[in-house]
Amino acid sequence: MPTFRHGKSAVFKVDNSAGSLTDISNTLNSVSFPREAEVLETTSFGSSDRSYVVGFKNQTIGVEGSFDATVDAHLAGILGQEASVSFEYGPEGSTSTFTKYTGECLMTSYETSAGIGDIVSYSAEFQITGAVTRSTYA
Repeated sequence: MPTFRHGKSAVFKVDNSAGSLTDISNTLNSVSFPREAEVLETTSFGSSDRSYVVGFKNQTIGVEGSFDATVDAHLAGILGQEASVSFEYGPEGSTSTFTKYTGECLMTSYETSAGIGDIVSYSAEFQITGAVTRSTYA
């Protein structure tokens, strides 16, 4: 029987500019973690059907949340940083035995927005570099 969980307990942590993994979950309201594998065509002349092989994987993380000056300083400090930063993402939360993903990433974009009648918000995008490790919280 499947076990489903509410997204309200999700956890996202990312290194600050000093290299310390920092939890920014309390400002977030959305985390997306798309994963893709490229497919390369190998079809040759004389074939009636196309054929393919799997190429490289590509993974990114997108986050959105409510603006906080401390988190703003944190994210602004790693935008465009040449060295990768560590991340940890727990879609179910950080309870023992729940799934977590960890790896290294580069922050590729950061945007704040404010509108009349709305809360100040932010969004950020991270390009994952290298492999992602899937494990569980201890």
